[in-house]
Amino acid sequence: MYNFELNLAGESETLRLGKLLANACQLGDVIYLHGELGAGKTTLVRGFMWGKGHVGTVKSPTYTLVEHYTLAQQSVYHFDLYRLGDPSELEYMGIRDYFQGSAICLIEWAEYGAGYLPDADAEIKILHVDAGHRQVQFTANSSRGKQICLSLEESFGLYTASEAK
Repeated sequence: MYNFELNLAGESETLRLGKLLANACQLGDVIYLHGELGAGKTTLVRGFMWGKGHVGTVKSPTYTLVEHYTLAQQSVYHFDLYRLGDPSELEYMGIRDYFQGSAICLIEWAEYGAGYLPDADAEIKILHVDAGHRQVQFTANSSRGKQICLSLEESFGLYTASEAK
């Protein structure tokens, strides 16, 4: 497992993190997003989608459970499982079909789908510190997750490739 933390000041930095995450991810990656209501998870996804070239609205799929975005031969699924009544409901929506390696999956409130979701490559926890400030904790759970984390650290000047040697 691999961990690191960032402190962000304001929505613009959360959007920037999302764009950098988009550049670091590839098809098949599964990212869990943790944080209380209003922590900035959907803002991070908005930055991610803009980083992938999406033009238009990015909304939380709180009532639909999943939003599908198709961009330049890439699919991104944004899940919000907050209103999921029971994890077994995911079977009825064909949850396994979303994780065939042909898309990037960003999952808010993954704990509500426990037992029905694949393991995350990386987990991102957003903590509200004070007005506009967030602490973001990253955990890599796979070699892909570690690559994602190292890419983000390098983008924020916290790590350089030469340090890995």
